[in-house]
Amino acid sequence: MVLYNGRPENTDGRLKKEIRSYDFLDSIGVKYTRVDHPAAMSMEACKAIDSELGTTICKNLFLCNRQQTEFYLLMMPAHKNFKTSIVSSQVGSSRLSFASPEFMEKFLDVTPGSVSILGLMNDKGKRVHLLIDEDVLSGEFVGCHPCINTTSLRLRTEDLRSKVIPALAHPPRFIKLP
Repeated sequence: MVLYNGRPENTDGRLKKEIRSYDFLDSIGVKYTRVDHPAAMSMEACKAIDSELGTTICKNLFLCNRQQTEFYLLMMPAHKNFKTSIVSSQVGSSRLSFASPEFMEKFLDVTPGSVSILGLMNDKGKRVHLLIDEDVLSGEFVGCHPCINTTSLRLRTEDLRSKVIPALAHPPRFIKLP
């Protein structure tokens, strides 16, 4: 794997949603390191990529309540287990479960395996609530996909806090998973 600084020089063959991710980051002055790779469909594949990038692995889960009226993007460390009852009680929502790919595409313009905080730039209706386990922000860097799982990015955690999240206009709710 080769590390690159910033967006690809040649964007031929790249999806519009990926290019929008670079446009968004560039427009708010966020520097990032990028690596292209085969589709990362498992946490094991992400572990090797994040090791190359020097980031902590972050799981991104797209969730909804039982009625499918409230939607959540949960960022959590990979070493923690998702416990629906713990998260549900902290956000005051009825039993949370994984939302369908149809909602994922409708609100975030991403497909399974590509969920990322950057997908929130596509949520113009502000339907998705951002949940962040407080341990995600403990390291110097955070990794994410640019709305496609064949590329991964390394962002400074401080840039995520001070630039990316405010620009997304999805105020986070911090939770604590054991």
